[in-house]
This record gives sequence, structure tokens and C-alpha cells, in this order.
Amino acid sequence: MDQFTINLLFVGASFALYIGIAIWARAGSTSEFYAAGRGVHPVTNGMATAADWMSAASFISMAGLIAFTGYDNSSFLMGWTGGYVLLALLLAPYLRKFGKFTVSEFIGDRFYSPTARIVAVICLIVASTTYVIGQMTGVGVAFGRFLEVSNTTGLLIGACVVFAYAVFGGMKGVTYTQVAQYVVLIMAYTIPAIFISLQLTGNPIPALGLFGDHVASGEPLLQKLDAIVAELGFNEYTTHHADTLNMVLFTLSLMIGTAGLPHVIMRFFTVPRVADARWSAGWALVFIALLYLTAPAVGAMARLNITDMMWPNGTDGDAVSVEMIENEPRYDWMATWQKTGLLNWEDKNGDGKIQYYNDKNADMQAKAAEKGWSGNELTKFNRDILVLANPEIANLPSWVIGLVAAGGLAAALSTAAGLLLAISSAVSHDLIKGSINPQISEKSELLSARIAMGVAIALATYLGLNPPGFAAQTVALAFGLAAASIFPALMMGIFSKKINNTGAVAGMLAGLGVTLLYIFLHKGWFFVPGTNSFTDADPLLGTIKSTSFGAIGAAVNFAVAYIVAGMTKETPQEIKDLVESVRIPRGAGAAQDH
Repeated sequence: MDQFTINLLFVGASFALYIGIAIWARAGSTSEFYAAGRGVHPVTNGMATAADWMSAASFISMAGLIAFTGYDNSSFLMGWTGGYVLLALLLAPYLRKFGKFTVSEFIGDRFYSPTARIVAVICLIVASTTYVIGQMTGVGVAFGRFLEVSNTTGLLIGACVVFAYAVFGGMKGVTYTQVAQYVVLIMAYTIPAIFISLQLTGNPIPALGLFGDHVASGEPLLQKLDAIVAELGFNEYTTHHADTLNMVLFTLSLMIGTAGLPHVIMRFFTVPRVADARWSAGWALVFIALLYLTAPAVGAMARLNITDMMWPNGTDGDAVSVEMIENEPRYDWMATWQKTGLLNWEDKNGDGKIQYYNDKNADMQAKAAEKGWSGNELTKFNRDILVLANPEIANLPSWVIGLVAAGGLAAALSTAAGLLLAISSAVSHDLIKGSINPQISEKSELLSARIAMGVAIALATYLGLNPPGFAAQTVALAFGLAAASIFPALMMGIFSKKINNTGAVAGMLAGLGVTLLYIFLHKGWFFVPGTNSFTDADPLLGTIKSTSFGAIGAAVNFAVAYIVAGMTKETPQEIKDLVESVRIPRGAGAAQDH
């Protein structure tokens, strides 16, 4: 059986499972559509939260960014994991106690203002839409390789699958679908990592193998990797080289952005009690840790394997020949990925070999001139392909490659469904029912939610065709937007009685506005290529990249909110009493009449 057929079997079986679950768990009421009837078990909810959380950025893109940068990109791990702890401790239990369906509803009621609710909807839609772009990017990459279709066709297929189980199932269908997706994606991520760790270090636990000895050379794996990449003119893998201020701001943006992501927060509205929200958070952290503890090993081992393949005779010997790439089976993955347009090479000096090195390094330029090289000949290696190509690079069995195909799609589609549900809930429940037509019937509200999700899927698919960066980089922009707009409003809403409606609205608008402006100046207006005035390589403010600005946007939000609140009318006493009741850790507030 050829690889294409195996991929079809794995992906087709997983899709059939997701759609079958969606039909079984079809939402019949707004409570089931928005919050799964508040009857989800904490362990189940923890697993669904982990799948919702571990998107294409985590599964497909993060290890690739770590692999080609090393220690400096560990900020993705630190920021996302630390942010989840922040969310679990400071926000989730209190929001569940408030007893509402959505984040925007909490902000509207806490700040006693329809305007605050509408502004929260706008912030949520902007952050979630940006996030979805990254997921659809991952869908296109995965389909483009494993189903051997174009990126456009892959996005359309993925959009149809999400439509089938998210639009009809709502939160109830998405919850149980995400449980299945978690099982698929964690197996797809860890099984290849175990195989590769055994090959390179003899240790079946990748996280431990990362710090073990390389089987062939007997030296520590990381020490060997440091030496090889340094010999090729790249920065040492385990050393800090990036700007420290930007790295700190980036990590902080990811942390507080995590705690402000509406599609993750919504998961804590699905459990029966406040205590269950806490248990859900704990279980989710366990499930998330299985992937996040493995990712650094996946990145390092893949980088070592790629380097060894490009220099099969060692860095002092000859580079891989074009003949080897074209004829030896272990290099078949390069030809396959070349067809997607995400990998490419060129024999620039016509010597029949493909030299892979850092041609921007002065020492390597001198060495290249001496040896007659004409620059780095591995001309393109998209970071988003590394995890998907990893089992092929390591020459693992065909069924493992098929499993990774299903896992990559599960990661992208699970988060896309959660985000689209957050968008549709914001439009139907918070905008239409909360502001435009409060008397709308439950049946009409459910229909409007499904229509809103369909429109959101179409928009996300279109934007996914021209993403502003790799999947994880695009997602980082979304985290920055959530950090600058939603997180401060939630924190002040729970822990400060001083912030009134005017201050909250002013803060959200200021934080969102300044962060969007900074992102558009660097990534192009509305992400249109060529309309940017700056780049992340040469940013507007010192060394602060667009992906790191969310922390500054959050500071602006807090500052504006407190200043405006201090200059305007004091918060009513009943709202102060409401804040106090939310912070008392006893029981769960009953859901309001919807």
C-alpha cells in the first residue's frame, strides 16, 4: 500500500470519527450550543481544553521555530505554559462562578454597559480572527503534503470539515470532538518522537533523551548539535543570542494573551461547578504537558537529523549530492515536500552538491570563497513543515507518517472550531441578543449563531490563503491582541472595584488600537503584503517586534482604564457587591435566564 493511500485512511477515519461525534452530540438548545449544557466532566473538559489549546501553532509550527533558532524560541514554551497557569489560577474559577455563557457577557454585566459588551465583542473577533488565520495556515500545509493537493484545496476541505462538526454540534459537539482530537494529536506527536529518541539516544522518553548521549558519537546530544550548527556558521543551539528586552516582552505577551483568549476561557463555562473549573484546569495542564515537554526534543533531534542528511560525510566532508537526493530512498521526503512549494534547493555553483550553511556569517563566507561555494543552496525550508516531515526524515514506518498527518489536522481543526465558536457566540449571543434584539427566540438565536459561524469560516479560509507569517508567528500576533484588550478588562473586572464602565471601555479601545496599529505598521495594513512601513528585523521602537507589543498594549490598557475611571463617576455599589460575591470561592452562580 502506498503512502498516499495510508494517509487517506488515517485522515479519512479521523474525520469520520469527528463528524460522527458531532452528529451524536448535536446541540439542541443555546445552553448546549454555548456551554455544552454545563454537564461536562472535569477530566473530559481538561482533555478538550488541551486540544482547544494545542493548535497548529503548538503541533505543527512551534518545534520548527525552536529547531531552527534554539534557546531563543523557547519563549513560546515559557509564555504559553505560564499563561495557562495564570488563566487557571486568576480567571477561570471566577468567570465560572459568574454564571454567564461568554467573556463579552461577563464584561458587559460587570461594567454595567452595553457599550463595554460591544467593545469586548470587537476585541474578541479581532483576536480570534487573527488566531484562526494561523490555524488555516496549518490546515493548508498539512493537506498540501499528505493529501497531495494545493493549499487552496486543502483549506476548502478543512473548512468543510469544521463546518460539519462545529456549526451543527456547537460547544457540545466541539467538546467531545476535541476529546477525540486530543487522543489523535498526542499519539501523532509522541509516537514519532519516541522512535527518533530511541534512534538517536537509546532513550524512549524524548524529554530525557534530549539531555542524553548521542548513540553514534557517545557525546551529549545537545553538545553535538551545538558543535555542528556552529561549524556551519549558525548560532549555537543552546545559547541566548536574541535581544533580552524583546524576549521578555514576547514571553509576557504570550502569557497574558493566553489568559485572555476567549475560546479557552469558554471551556470553563461548560462544567457544573466552580470546583470543577479548577479541576479542569489542572487536568488540562497535565494533558498539555505531554506535548510541551516533548516539543524541545522534537526540535533538537530534527535539526540534528536534517544537518546530518545535508552533510552525510560530516561538516568537513562533501555535502549531499544532487544524485543522492534524487535517487536514494531516504531523501524521498525532500522531493515530496518540494512539490508543495515549502521546501526547495538549488545547485548554484554547478558542482552537483547542495551546500547547507549560513552564508551571512563572515567566517563561512571566507570558507565558501575558498571552496568555491556560491551561497546556501538549501534555499527554502518552511518552519511549519518540520514536525510533519519529521517521521519521513527519520525514515519511520508509513503508518507513523499517516498518523502524523491525522494529528496535524486534528490540532489545527480542533482550535479552529473553538475559535469559530467563540466568534459565533460573540455575534449571536452578545451582539444580536445582547444589543440588537434582546427578544429574539432561542431557535432564532441558535440559527444566527450557526450563520455567524458559517460566515466566520468563510472569512478565515480566505485570510488563511495569505497569512502574515508562519503559523506560530501569526498566532503570537493574536495572543498580543488578546493581551492588550481582553485580559486587562477581565483582571480589573474581577479584582478591582474602582474600574467603572467608562474606564473599561477606554482601556480596551486604547490597548486594542495601539497594538493593532503597531502590528499593521510591521505586517501590513489588514495583513495586505507590501503595505507595511517597518519590519520585525528593523522595528519602529528599538528592538520590540510586532509579536512582542501585546505586553505594552496591556500596560496602556491598564493605565488608561485607571486614569479615566479616576476622572469619571464612581462604580455603583451594587457592582462593587457583585465583584465581591464573584471573588467568594463558594458555589457557582446560577446561569442567568437566556
